[in-house]
Amino acid sequence: MKIVLLGAPGAGKGSQAELIKKEYGLAHISTGDAFRSNIARGTDIGKIAKAYVEKGMLVPDEIVIEIVKERLTHDDCKNGFILDGFPRTIPQAIALDKIIKLDCVINIKVDNEIVTNRISGRRACRGCTQIYHISTYSKETCDKCGGKLYIREDDKRETVLNRLEVYSKETAPLIDYYKDKNILFDVDGSTSIAHTFEQVKEVISKLKI
Repeated sequence: MKIVLLGAPGAGKGSQAELIKKEYGLAHISTGDAFRSNIARGTDIGKIAKAYVEKGMLVPDEIVIEIVKERLTHDDCKNGFILDGFPRTIPQAIALDKIIKLDCVINIKVDNEIVTNRISGRRACRGCTQIYHISTYSKETCDKCGGKLYIREDDKRETVLNRLEVYSKETAPLIDYYKDKNILFDVDGSTSIAHTFEQVKEVISKLKI
């Protein structure tokens, strides 16, 4: 199975990808992890990507595509994979179509206000980096090491709103792109992780592979 997960930041793509990986034995491919791996290994493509990252510049599509293409050649992808964080734009989707044929695209739908509350409610420990959420944890210090909790820059409400705006402009158009190909399936990501996964399994069970 070759699956792409779509969804706004905080929609739960990473959680669903890990559950799919365990249930079906597929590789979970995060573009962020693939980037870090190439940079750490000092590959040719990793060196090019590192040069952009260090300057604070966006890595061009052709570099991102090459990194994903290389990752898909690894042995753990033989039985299939879940792409999490790629493609992000229509040009990336078109390039991916030239590399592989997707079985389905699962779009995790969550209202922006829910996403904003999810992310902005996170608190991280300065000591051990443990993550908490104000909906279930009210202390200002970490339960594990006693470190002080703080709001990471990426979790601040204004940052989240900006990320959602970028997603709406750049990534949301992929929904129509894949809908036109009849491989897009919507699931509700506004409830629990387990409930969303039940919907994901239902989608996968209907695939004719």
